[in-house]
Amino acid sequence: MKELLNISSNLVNSVNQDFKRFLYDEITWSERLIGIKGARGTGKTTLILQWLQNQDLPVEKAAYFSLDDLYFTTRSLLDTIDEFHNHGGEIVLLDEVHKYPGWSREIKNMYDRYPSLKIIFTGSSIINISRETADLSRRAIMYELPGLSFREYLAFKGILNKPPFTLPEIIEKSSNIFRIFPSGFKPLEYFSDYLSHGYYPFYNDNQDDYYQRLRQLTRLIVEFDMSELKGFDSRNSKKMLQLLSIISLQVPFKPNIKKLAERSSIHRNSMNSYLIYLEDARLIKMLYPSGSSIATLQKPEKIFLENTNMIYALAEGEPEKGNIRETFFYNQLSVSHNVKAPRKGDFEVNQKFLFEVGGRNKTQKQIAGIPNSYLALDDTESGYKNEIPLWLFGFLY
Repeated sequence: MKELLNISSNLVNSVNQDFKRFLYDEITWSERLIGIKGARGTGKTTLILQWLQNQDLPVEKAAYFSLDDLYFTTRSLLDTIDEFHNHGGEIVLLDEVHKYPGWSREIKNMYDRYPSLKIIFTGSSIINISRETADLSRRAIMYELPGLSFREYLAFKGILNKPPFTLPEIIEKSSNIFRIFPSGFKPLEYFSDYLSHGYYPFYNDNQDDYYQRLRQLTRLIVEFDMSELKGFDSRNSKKMLQLLSIISLQVPFKPNIKKLAERSSIHRNSMNSYLIYLEDARLIKMLYPSGSSIATLQKPEKIFLENTNMIYALAEGEPEKGNIRETFFYNQLSVSHNVKAPRKGDFEVNQKFLFEVGGRNKTQKQIAGIPNSYLALDDTESGYKNEIPLWLFGFLY
């Protein structure tokens, strides 16, 4: 225990408070059981350490434990928390819970056993507490942390710090919203950098190292994190990586399940499940047709890689601009909005707004005469009427 507390103290004392993810201000920290999930590399650990540092409590009362620590290979989590609580522990942060077998059951036991203990846990985006054997869904308040928005990237780099906009604000005020930015701010100067290497907070100045790390991260998710998914056979990791490679060369595309199965050597009957596994791991995003019938939810209209950085890291050659634009739009909007594939246009948002995504010379032809329809245009700084600059959708969170 002493060793764990020393590690906790060192980590909490060394965390930097200069930049906080948007989720920090959205979490109801007063809840007694909080779960934060998200893909590798999005900053979950830093987020909870920042919060713990701000509590200004001695480590004996508030501590951070990572469940992938070797300590937990020979000692149970529940026994560890028993000891911590019995010696005055009041707050415990449990990181990487998916690395610990039976984590949900033991957290439930901790929650029920110690009413005065506050528990905050983090895990991979693949975890789904509603599918766990222990019923945490009625107890835990769950949040998910995506990668950096364009707005957060600018703040992270020390370029600009502005609060997010709502979607109605962007739609209604796009023509003059640019006036609230500093006069010298040139969004397009930084937008292409964000699209290629700004989504994950672990970016450094060497792009080659960044893409290599992103490819390694992808492999770790497939080979290790996915083993926690019920129904996924880890012996098929190689096939999964092959499927992801095939998708990365074609996205966004309307999937042909039969052809995908043939090219990846995955049985056709298993293909839908494998695509869902990739989406649960936040490696791809599937766009379904508008409507709410069960049939439309079974087959995606298009498949995208999860974010634009992955396109640059995984695809061969120079990525196609249309792919980058649509992936960015879908990625940023889907964090807090319902996005579907309409019959006309590229994206339907919240069953109300229709968007066509393209370059600055994109015409109104495909959305002409449709109410609440808009163009999301790349390579332009400001909007005009129903034309909205694409980069502005990166200010939604």
